[in-house]
Amino acid sequence: MIGWEMKRLKNNTKLFSKDIVLILVATFFYMASPMLLNPLITGFSESIGASGSMMGIIGGAANLCSLLCRPIVGDLSDKISKYKLSFIGTVFVLISSLGYVFTWNIPVLLLLRILNGIGFSCCSVCMSTWMSGLLPSDKIGSGMGIYGTVNALSMAIAPAVGVSIMNRLGYREAFVLSALFAIGCMIAIQFVSDKGNPTVKATSKSKFELIDINVLPITFTIMFFAIPYYATQSFLVNYVEERGMNIPVSLFFPAYAAFLLIMRFSLKNLFDKLPFMVFMVVGNVGALGAMYFLFNMNNTFMMLIAAFFMALGFGTMCTVCQSTAIILAGEGKRGLANSTYYIGLDLGMTLGPILGGFIYGNIPLKYFYPCFMIAIPMCFIVYGITKFLLNKKKKVEEISMQAYSLSNR
Repeated sequence: MIGWEMKRLKNNTKLFSKDIVLILVATFFYMASPMLLNPLITGFSESIGASGSMMGIIGGAANLCSLLCRPIVGDLSDKISKYKLSFIGTVFVLISSLGYVFTWNIPVLLLLRILNGIGFSCCSVCMSTWMSGLLPSDKIGSGMGIYGTVNALSMAIAPAVGVSIMNRLGYREAFVLSALFAIGCMIAIQFVSDKGNPTVKATSKSKFELIDINVLPITFTIMFFAIPYYATQSFLVNYVEERGMNIPVSLFFPAYAAFLLIMRFSLKNLFDKLPFMVFMVVGNVGALGAMYFLFNMNNTFMMLIAAFFMALGFGTMCTVCQSTAIILAGEGKRGLANSTYYIGLDLGMTLGPILGGFIYGNIPLKYFYPCFMIAIPMCFIVYGITKFLLNKKKKVEEISMQAYSLSNR
């Protein structure tokens, strides 16, 4: 354990190493497996008899389960090997992906979504914590930006590939590719030399913690950005079909990935320099712009503009929020910081499809994106309130400590 920490400090001038590259490869595969399913699972559930509301529940079930598991995984990832938890998570993802291929039953499909959520929570927390533990302390922002780029690429490419395979071959053939992605992740982590054993500081932490309260403002911020993104990911195909548009929806996610890749590498040095609130403002402009152009979309060009603004909004804020969470938590609590950050992402991933399913089934479809425009600016209000309450709590604790010190003189 001490050797792992000393090696990381000695290599603090290197942003890349063999282990980091392998973790990035594994990250692409583990993320691609469930993300390939997101735009398909609602349509697949409808094809085997699910109602509009049940489509939304099935779409969000994996993320709700992931949300519930996340705090436990976050604490464990600071105390045991990241490799072990990642491997367990990948096995769960693989089993659920193979299960989708053979199920024709709604309850079984819901059970498989829950299993998928458990696996996804293990992989997402452990991979990001594993990666951050190998990064130099002065390059966490840019390093996690690259990690976020790989995440974003898989989140964009996998749904596009899934939709393409579904259109050509069918749902179940696409689910086979999801299983192959999980196998790819399982293979990649076998060759990582550093198994991500916990630091001495982390293992000495005896109490069990569900969340890092310092990260809560970040948690709620990313939630409001994630809600419209994951609603789009789950219902864009249905939205375009129901409105009778002749637009190649499969281009949206690769375009989003391409724009995000350009932004991440163009702005990578700014992630460690600019204040968080600057990104909040820019992210709001991007997310609102995406909703506006999706609402007014009537051709491929407008869809591509929407993809650009989605990358500027949600894509940028994913990197900024995660790196900020790690910095706020400090050394020895990065697993907990990542799990607290992912709670917000899970809430967005859960509420997005559920709210999307409700709007899709009960409100005229032309109002789909205007409804989601309400959620985005609310991040300023919730961020401010959470920050205020945390600062107030800290002041009360400081006064209590001072009073305790005076009483013992």
